Amino acid sequence: MPQQYPLPAFHFSVQWGGTRIGFTEVAGLTQENQAIEYRDGSFPEYSSIKMPGLRKFSNLTLKRGIVKADNEFFQWLSTVKLNTVERRDIVVALLNENHEPVMVWKAHNAFPVKVEGPALKATGNEVAIESIELAHEGLELQNE
Repeated sequence: MPQQYPLPAFHFSVQWGGTRIGFTEVAGLTQENQAIEYRDGSFPEYSSIKMPGLRKFSNLTLKRGIVKADNEFFQWLSTVKLNTVERRDIVVALLNENHEPVMVWKAHNAFPVKVEGPALKATGNEVAIESIELAHEGLELQNE
């Protein structure tokens, strides 16, 4: 039986509803269940019980190199009005050596909450990176 190795994290794709799809980093593929603590005054124990509460999803952060005349992050952020925004489903796929998805995360109804430009430094020797932070309403994981 061949040895099973963990998957490397550097080969992935992102579908975000924009024209350019090359991202250097994806962070925030996190979900948690918050605990509710409760104690009745007549409990014989002097501690509370815990039960599952609301599910919570972290914001996603997507980063990519800046390309001249590409301001899609800022255009999407500008769709935010008082109670309305352009929402998109975000699909992040971890790929194998044949460029096939082996794990897929789907974030539902995402919208931008923050766009951050690059850190500029006169002595720097790296690509200018921009990032977008997205709130969403649910994260679904599919193992292929």
